[in-house]
Amino acid sequence: MSTSPTFKDKDEDLEAQVPLNPQPPSPTARTENEVSGTTKLLYLAVYFLCNISLTIYNKLILGKFSYPWLLTALHAGSASIGCYILLLQGRFTLTKLSLQQNVVLFLFSILFTVNIATSNVSLAMVSIPFHQIMRSTCPFFAVLIYRFRYGRSYPRDTYLSLIPLILGVGLATYGDYYFTTAGFILTFLGVILAVVKTVATNRIMTGALALSPLETLLRMSPLACAQALMCAIASGELAGFREQNPEGPSGALILTLAGNGLLAFCLNYSSFSTNKVAGAVTMTVCGNIKQCLTILLGIVLFGVQVGFLNGCGMVIALAGAAWYSAVELRSKTQKGGR
Repeated sequence: MSTSPTFKDKDEDLEAQVPLNPQPPSPTARTENEVSGTTKLLYLAVYFLCNISLTIYNKLILGKFSYPWLLTALHAGSASIGCYILLLQGRFTLTKLSLQQNVVLFLFSILFTVNIATSNVSLAMVSIPFHQIMRSTCPFFAVLIYRFRYGRSYPRDTYLSLIPLILGVGLATYGDYYFTTAGFILTFLGVILAVVKTVATNRIMTGALALSPLETLLRMSPLACAQALMCAIASGELAGFREQNPEGPSGALILTLAGNGLLAFCLNYSSFSTNKVAGAVTMTVCGNIKQCLTILLGIVLFGVQVGFLNGCGMVIALAGAAWYSAVELRSKTQKGGR
């Protein structure tokens, strides 16, 4: 009889708890309060490096590959191949899962796909600055989910630090705010879905199931790849790609896409690993920092012009992120001293 954990076990916020009888954590059971600040910073640094590298690659090398669903399928497929190779090398093993747990992972892959679809559709109904400022509220909703779903308490300064973080991104991305009613609803739904996806990813790796980042990625990626391909067919992207490349993709395009897929695999693995050790709220904060860093990259590498308010916004957002980091470090130190 299988003794694998089920999702009906106590669904508690394990990361926020301090164990009564601390035990040395196993590599697959480490949670954000059991990892040193230095380790978290290292994971975050690698995550940002992979994120920025993929951004630059897409801008300079990939160019205008206007097939978002095919690109999503490429990323998910690359993650599947990369994880499978590491599985064959013995870098991780597969957990025996129940039918219920496999259903949960399937639903998680659907959440991943629906999140992308909602974002793509809403972008056609709102301006990019409005989309960015809505996305900047993700940390706020992540805190709410942990507060009311898992009963996690936060210091007052954590809530206060989110104000300059969100306000700063709003100023940094300030521009022509335009949205339709349907666009607003879809964008707001996209924010909620993005936060739920980030929290769900963390819970799969730190909750009752406690899958490793690589196993989580391997189990989710093939499903997400298949769903993205179906969306590409339904939206006409695959037909459009065939029209543009009647004789098949060139060797140069294949190499370019292969490089993009490799970087995407590194980013996905880094993202899942960082989510596990740093936590879902910190990941949403990183999303806001990424918006500011993307603007800075545009200024340095591509000569993008920004106004005074945009510059002030970047400074305010980064200051908010620094404040949040200081609060988290102080909170961890206090918990560790108990």
